[in-house]
Amino acid sequence: MAETIAAQRYDVAKLIDERPVGAREIAILAIVSIVLFLDGFDMYFLGKILPAIASGLGGESTDMVPVVNYQQIGMFIGALIVPPLADVIGRKPVLALCLAGFGSLSLWAAWSTSFEMLAWLRGISGVFFSSMLPVGLAFLSEATPKPRRALFMAIALVCFSGGNLGSGVMVTSFLHQIGWQGFFIVGGVVPLLALVLLLFVSESLSFRVNRNPDDPRVRAMVLKLDPGAQLAPDVRFHLGDQGEVEKLGPLAMFGPRFRVQTVLLFTLCFFSLGNIALLANYLATYMYEFAGLGLETFAFYMVIGYFGGASGTLVMGWLMDRMNPYWLIAGYFVLDAVAVFSLGYVPPQAAVAFVTALVVWNFAQVGGQTGINNMATLSYPPEMRSSGIGWAGAVGRFGGIVFPWLGGMALAAALPLELILGLTAIPALIIAGLVFALGVANGGVIGGRLKAASA
Repeated sequence: MAETIAAQRYDVAKLIDERPVGAREIAILAIVSIVLFLDGFDMYFLGKILPAIASGLGGESTDMVPVVNYQQIGMFIGALIVPPLADVIGRKPVLALCLAGFGSLSLWAAWSTSFEMLAWLRGISGVFFSSMLPVGLAFLSEATPKPRRALFMAIALVCFSGGNLGSGVMVTSFLHQIGWQGFFIVGGVVPLLALVLLLFVSESLSFRVNRNPDDPRVRAMVLKLDPGAQLAPDVRFHLGDQGEVEKLGPLAMFGPRFRVQTVLLFTLCFFSLGNIALLANYLATYMYEFAGLGLETFAFYMVIGYFGGASGTLVMGWLMDRMNPYWLIAGYFVLDAVAVFSLGYVPPQAAVAFVTALVVWNFAQVGGQTGINNMATLSYPPEMRSSGIGWAGAVGRFGGIVFPWLGGMALAAALPLELILGLTAIPALIIAGLVFALGVANGGVIGGRLKAASA
């Protein structure tokens, strides 16, 4: 593992990739997983209790449309501006900023006295919690050996979905006991406590090498990971076969090397995250308003559906290292379209059939998004990795503004449930086609014909 003094160069990517999974890797996986769990909880609980919040503030479900829209606008802005900070100042400080920001604002939201106040607080907090996933995945990917990278990211994303599960369990068991305010209190206190966890991990070594290979902290970190390394005083650290660091930084993703990949990836994220935002915020309300399904009952069904999402995520992570990832992801979204369409026609009173459709939908949607997140993370070199995931997410968050806005119009117009979910199935088919096209462009391999960094 160690290189000799005569080599005068030390491959940090090789060190990371050839290390066995140990305490350091497990610790970073655990911390990123907890951070993503909190992110998932904060993102999904609002949609599950939307009618209850509206009632508590003295209004109707339609009065919550600005709250949903402001939240999505904040998430769009955050995904656009915060991840590039992680490519400049580091993964750890940006994660800390996000935890502190959305934790504090979530606490404040528990004392909202109007729809307008809640809309502004959710909009600003969205700036912070939309950035945790791209920064966290960049951090985890750079600390994990390559043979386990997709699987580790899938495990972390299961915990993101676990936040969805946690919010569902709370709605089912505690909504009447703690009220809608209790969800904001939990969503605020826990992130602030989680700040302590970041003290137990060091900054990304790949980030430090990429930013400044002469940083004296690089030598110290390498020796900590590889005590037997024989490092000459003038040793040069580098990341695998990566060429010169892109001088344009994140803007290089729009240059000739990455342009086709970026356009296709950003477009499919628009449809994917847009659809997720629509269904996360309005599916419970659609079922409540148009199918007579109670909030607690739907939340219980979604708890069961979570295990479909967890299975889809883990299967995706395991298979991505073993088969053509593009065809795999495209297949997931075809299944997603079928499942969403079926939810419009299977009555909730047919509990077994309805829950089965929910499980299949969660398997396909959550697992498919896991594939997209992994693909976005592994497709760009370190100098633009967080920005690449974040900006793809920003375009997705723009979809998260457009789709819920349309969903709110559908709610106000009281369109038939079958029509709403039939239309919602179409973007999943578009995603499948875009992923297929990206696979062709990249020769079926992530990074494919593009000479990407190995770290």
